Amino acid sequence: MKDCLFCKIVNKEIPSDVVYEDEQVLAFKDINPQAPVHVLVITKAHYENLAEAVRADAGLVAKTLAVLAGIAKELGLEETGHRVVANTGKDGYQTVNHLHFHLLGRRKLGWPPG
Repeated sequence: MKDCLFCKIVNKEIPSDVVYEDEQVLAFKDINPQAPVHVLVITKAHYENLAEAVRADAGLVAKTLAVLAGIAKELGLEETGHRVVANTGKDGYQTVNHLHFHLLGRRKLGWPPG
């Protein structure tokens, strides 16, 4: 999408602090971290949200989650725990309409969220 912030990051029009990249998935540090570790994991293909992506390419969603789990392991988050969040829609506080997962860790995260 032409005006999508994350598509611009994928296309290297906007710089990011890349943690992982392959032909289908990009992961980078959030510029406004909500935890000591806050990585955004996105599909390079533009899908507005999780439901749209699952309908179009469930395999890509599965791969994205596998990449996310690998990043969590590399960052040492498996031992102490972490949170994965996918905000969807206005009520879910989705601020960028491009499928993305937040990987949060290295601090005790409260419950309930929000």
